[in-house]
Amino acid sequence: MKLSQVKQILDTVETVNFKLENGTYVPEHFHVTEVGVVTKHFIDCGGMVRNEKAANFQLWDANDFEHRLKPGKLQKIIALSEKVLTIEDLEIEVEYQTDTIGKYDLGFDGKNFLLLSKKTACLAKDNCGNPKEKIQLSELETSCCTPNGNCC
Repeated sequence: MKLSQVKQILDTVETVNFKLENGTYVPEHFHVTEVGVVTKHFIDCGGMVRNEKAANFQLWDANDFEHRLKPGKLQKIIALSEKVLTIEDLEIEVEYQTDTIGKYDLGFDGKNFLLLSKKTACLAKDNCGNPKEKIQLSELETSCCTPNGNCC
């Protein structure tokens, strides 16, 4: 989800809720402790130099049980960050601590922002030697290695 989408959603909701994929919610007294830009400059397994940027929200479960972040307040935090840091309309990455600090993609289910698990992947599939796609053994065309074959 891009920053512009978050701003559009904040115009339509009454509360700001974040929900993990397992169904649990970030406690409603959370704070957004950071809004910024994270850059990553790296070399992938195929030897290609890459640069990635993401807008970053950091959520913190504070002991401030009377706190409740309103959509308008988060919009103000985002607007200030865009102005001061010149944040572009980037994909959002959310940091939230459970057992350790986790990084999540951001989604929305019509009511709640969703913290979606990020996945690793090979970025250089054509250059690193890993097969381009996995095939099932049952898809191999051999006469003896089929369920009714004579190899066993």
